[in-house]
Amino acid sequence: MSEPTIDVQQNAKVLALCQRGKQAFQAQLDGIYEHSPWIAERAWGHQPFENLDALHAALVVVVKQASRDEQLGLIRAHPELAGKEAEAGALTAASTAEQRGAGLNECTREELERLRELNASYRAKFGFPFVIAVKGLTRTQIMDAIQARTANRLEDEFQACLEQIYKIARFRLDALFQ
Repeated sequence: MSEPTIDVQQNAKVLALCQRGKQAFQAQLDGIYEHSPWIAERAWGHQPFENLDALHAALVVVVKQASRDEQLGLIRAHPELAGKEAEAGALTAASTAEQRGAGLNECTREELERLRELNASYRAKFGFPFVIAVKGLTRTQIMDAIQARTANRLEDEFQACLEQIYKIARFRLDALFQ
């Protein structure tokens, strides 16, 4: 019985956000996609959003309709997992929480070395960082995924990264509209 209440509350929050205007909409959705405010800016024109699913779908459409260079920029805006940005404390708040939730801040020295090697190998092959929605995954599952996906073809991996970005965005929207 509580689930419909959550949906009603989420829907009301989505509608209220849209009524606050374009600038408020963009500001509220800043951070849903890493360093890519253009996505929320373009999604504004896809209204009305009757619920969170519709908002997420519109954001996904914006990314799918973006140029290849814009999509590549979006992928490259993501930090490496347990990488230099994390070490320097330069991650966004959302990325910090997600990586912490997956235990990436608690890696052993051996795990950090393996992650660095996997990240370097992946980036050398594809020219962009490995992207995965880490929520609910263990460090071992993440490292296994990097290793497995490094065997992919470039186009398959490009699309896999975008699919993971859509998942990350959905997790972030769910958290924002709880």
